[in-house]
Amino acid sequence: MAEILEKERSVSLTSRAAARVKALRAQENLPNAFLRLAVSGGGCSGFQYGFSFDETRQPEDRAFERDGVTLVVDEISLELVKGAEIDFVEDMMGAAFQVKNPNAASSCGCGNSFSVA
Repeated sequence: MAEILEKERSVSLTSRAAARVKALRAQENLPNAFLRLAVSGGGCSGFQYGFSFDETRQPEDRAFERDGVTLVVDEISLELVKGAEIDFVEDMMGAAFQVKNPNAASSCGCGNSFSVA
């Protein structure tokens, strides 16, 4: 039961997202940085996703790994994105990290903000 609950409180990276993080770390000369996902109030739907590189972990951070890349999410943000998958997509509109969030009741057209029920 605890293992099921722990899986539900996880966030995963796709292999494309992990590869993009590796490329960006090399480009920015940040070999030890991890990707931080934080949720804040704002955006056109109520909450917005924020991605940044960080090299300092906080006590309330949870870490998730894929292909040598670490994604860190603070406990408050994790409640809003638990079970989400982070992908990296490139299309005619551009390239960006995309959050497939099962907790989002709705999201804006650009995919950077969401609301919960």
